[in-house]
Amino acid sequence: MTSDAHLAPTTGTTSPERSPRSTGRTVLVLGGFVAVGPLTIDMYLPALPTIVTDLETTEAAVQLTLTGTLVGLALGQLVIGPLSDALGRRRPLLAGTALHVLASLLVVLAPNIAVLGALRVLQGVGTAAGAVIALAIVRDLYTGRAAATMLSRLFLVIGAAPVLAPTIGGEVLRFTSWRGIFVLLAVYGVLLLAVGGRALRETLPPEARSPLRLGATLTTYRGLLRDRTYLGLVLVAGLSMAALFSYVAGAPFVYQGQFGLDQQQFGLLFGAGAVWLIGATQLNPLVLRRSTPAQVLLASVLTGLLAGVVLLVLAVTSTGGLLGVALPLWAVLFSAGLALPNAPALALSRHGEAAGSAAALLGAVQFGVGALVSPLVGVLGNDARAMGVVVVAALALGAAVLVLLVRPWRLVEDGGSAASTAVVAAH
Repeated sequence: MTSDAHLAPTTGTTSPERSPRSTGRTVLVLGGFVAVGPLTIDMYLPALPTIVTDLETTEAAVQLTLTGTLVGLALGQLVIGPLSDALGRRRPLLAGTALHVLASLLVVLAPNIAVLGALRVLQGVGTAAGAVIALAIVRDLYTGRAAATMLSRLFLVIGAAPVLAPTIGGEVLRFTSWRGIFVLLAVYGVLLLAVGGRALRETLPPEARSPLRLGATLTTYRGLLRDRTYLGLVLVAGLSMAALFSYVAGAPFVYQGQFGLDQQQFGLLFGAGAVWLIGATQLNPLVLRRSTPAQVLLASVLTGLLAGVVLLVLAVTSTGGLLGVALPLWAVLFSAGLALPNAPALALSRHGEAAGSAAALLGAVQFGVGALVSPLVGVLGNDARAMGVVVVAALALGAAVLVLLVRPWRLVEDGGSAASTAVVAAH
């Protein structure tokens, strides 16, 4: 077996010849591409206050550059998902990564906040390729229990990116300006192109590809949106992501501006919060041995809402200082770590015949809702109180959608047990 054989085209079933070592290489290569997204979103967070001064703009305007990245991710997934079904996986993945490299280099030269915001949208479109196509490649190569196991390992690899990104960004700022962070992102993208161009082989054979027709794509998306339960689950996933990104957008200003942490201290504290998010995603398979995904989803959304209320009360009354903000935020992140895997698992289990489009629409809504909500923290004042208001509003709306539209107690009969089996297999 050659070094590339582990990514050779298959018919969607795992080969008994695929060794644990080659599977590990697959996880690392695909994880490297998916990690572009979290790194692009999180690595520059410690520099947000500095960008405000350097570009002579406002905090809200700088936060909109984060929104631009999320918008690009959302729109890019809707386009790149169907594109990869028609053209294969390899070319769109490498092209998207090349676009990310180009946008990163142009950011280095951005003269003002408007240009920076536009280039961040372009970056988001480029990172969408890794987010969508890596999961599609897993689906090409693996099915059933093996696919669920691969996804669990992939999430473990990419879960380290949000933890490390702000810390890496803070350390980079010791030696260079915020523009140096984007140089580093460009270098990372070039390395991925070199590795991916050599290691990746096409996993979707021509006979398995679907014609690229706008009408057919729109018909598929329209059918998905007519499924009330699927739509509700997608909205719950998006609102959970909104709560997460309100933290991402607000944390640099709350921790550094309100509590006086420096860039390196912020990176460490932000990383500590991400540990709770990752820990929950890895605990999820154990929890699902005793509970269904619907039960875990309902409990996690309600728990996150309660933690958000605690955050808001402590922020409004100025109780507890930094820990009074960090501890309930960690509870919110832990709850999100349980909600985010289960809402998609339930949603995608309903549409196996259109899994690629269903996953693309899910990702677009998640990042789209996050893009709409995250600037609200800046509009409301960029302090712990503003963050608490947005978290509570997002999760309260998510709980309402879950109870009124999804009705999770019915999902146990409508396929929740099947989804549970798939997610438990991921452990």
